Amino acid sequence: MDEVFSNLEDYGVIGNQETCAVIGRNGSVDWLPLPYLDSPSVFAGILDPDRGGTFGIAPALKFQSVQRYLQNSNVLVTDFTTAMGEASLTDFMPPLEAGLEHRMLLRKIHGKRRDSTFRVTFHPRFDYGRTEGKVRREGAALVAHSGRITVKIFGGELDIKDGAAAGKLTLHEHETAWVVLVWGEGGNAPEPRECERLLKRTVRFWQSWSEGHQRSESVHHELCVDLAVRSGLALRLLVNPGTGGIAAAGTLGLPESIGGIRNWDYRFAWIRDASFTAQALFHLGYAADAAKYRHWVLEILRRVENLEGLQPFYPLHAEAQTEEGLLDGLSGYRFSAPVRVGNKASRQTQLDIYGELVNTVFETWRFGGDVEPQVWKMVQRICEFVLQNWDKKDRGIWEMRTDPRHYVHSKLMCWVALDRASRLATQRELKGPVAEWRAGADKIKQAILDKGFSKRLNSFVQAFGGEDLDATALLVPIHRLLPPDDPRVHSSIDAVMEGLSAGNGLLYRYRADDGLAGKEGAFILCSFWLVSALSVCRRTEEAERVFTEMLQHVSPLGLMSEEVDPRNGRLIGNFPQALSHIGLINAALHLGIAKGRGFNGPPPQSEEEMT
Repeated sequence: MDEVFSNLEDYGVIGNQETCAVIGRNGSVDWLPLPYLDSPSVFAGILDPDRGGTFGIAPALKFQSVQRYLQNSNVLVTDFTTAMGEASLTDFMPPLEAGLEHRMLLRKIHGKRRDSTFRVTFHPRFDYGRTEGKVRREGAALVAHSGRITVKIFGGELDIKDGAAAGKLTLHEHETAWVVLVWGEGGNAPEPRECERLLKRTVRFWQSWSEGHQRSESVHHELCVDLAVRSGLALRLLVNPGTGGIAAAGTLGLPESIGGIRNWDYRFAWIRDASFTAQALFHLGYAADAAKYRHWVLEILRRVENLEGLQPFYPLHAEAQTEEGLLDGLSGYRFSAPVRVGNKASRQTQLDIYGELVNTVFETWRFGGDVEPQVWKMVQRICEFVLQNWDKKDRGIWEMRTDPRHYVHSKLMCWVALDRASRLATQRELKGPVAEWRAGADKIKQAILDKGFSKRLNSFVQAFGGEDLDATALLVPIHRLLPPDDPRVHSSIDAVMEGLSAGNGLLYRYRADDGLAGKEGAFILCSFWLVSALSVCRRTEEAERVFTEMLQHVSPLGLMSEEVDPRNGRLIGNFPQALSHIGLINAALHLGIAKGRGFNGPPPQSEEEMT
């Protein structure tokens, strides 16, 4: 029965800046939450082909297919070939900027050679498959409804049976048909001529945005330019343009190991992930998108009187479920259950997020422009909090479900907060207790060097006094706690490459007990951290080798999930994953700089960066 599931490499993603649809190479919409990305799903076939709900369009005959995006856009094309002919399916959602009264997913079927007969299936299952959406006919539309969500489908001669709809559609050579899904109250499908206009408008929107980047000449080579732009487009699908919040991933419940229980909901705006995303987009030249993230952070901080109450993540919309629960009715991707919705990490203390906040301000302002008074006030509040709390235990970047510990990465990011704030104050002549910040940074640095470095392993470790390796040791040279030529930096890189290797450039995050049963795959971001660390340390040949190996794990569409199964090289975990695409962008930029391609971004932070 496992063959009923598609590989994650065989999926494309489209979106309208409010939600995302995950569409298989077989023409099936297997994931679509409505009306927002963090809303319950209407189609969740990726998590249960029988009970999740699906919306499929595919040739009635046996077929072969390939997927592609229209150049520099989030418009997805699936090309089908059968023994009788060729046809294509173009899927897209008009972006919010299109100003449509109703939201819609448009599916254009085009006969390219000879006649083609397609089978169309429409089986909505609301609320993560827990509610059967009984399809009924209303005029030219087929309608299903549950709670506040109404979906309508227009196009095709479909018959209703057992609450679902199915039918066949035959196209002659060069003939076109449209099948349109509309959600919300009311609403009709556009006429074919208007559908074509919306397609052109959507392509122009994404191409105009992607062509707005200014720094792709700095990435490693031409292939990476395309992948970096595709990564930027994938990240853009996860950004809510109204609030600036950035979802960590587009899906929930996709397992970190097939058959395992580590199946999380990542459709929330993690401060850490959003910070990484803002920096990556900024360094590609998308300053306006980075500014939206800053606005989102400021709005959160305005609502948080005590910074100790700052949560690791926030919902994209107020009505989203954040409390962790189980979706018992779904079998899970490749029968990996339970499927979780919400995330318990919302209640954890993670001290590294304070450093991420200040570092984002530093990265996006240190080369020019005014630092707004409210932003600088925010930085000062964070630094005061860090001075008082850096030596406390927390759950760390990996959101451990064991007892809190003194995680080295958390201390590193507390150092980053004070270091970057003092640098920013000096460079921009801003008022603040700079001497106190520098003294605090020095104290944290010394604690890391004394307690976070294992002489036995000759490496930075996961937690003070521990002997467990952690891939976050690679961030020591990237954040410049130590200069790139320091022997402790190189020995830590070597220790991670040997002790956390999963083969073929892949790395595990750690091998320590994290309080959870089961295993996980190799974490894609960690391998890109390795590329960046090697590049910063001028170990360019090694960096290029790892980077080239990692490109083998990017899907044919240029998309990545959270992890890779080292046993077979398959993508696993939630998809698309922001951190993976962020890692690729930053690794390509670091490697490009190391190979002398230049960089027209911010100036070096310190003398060692110029060497």
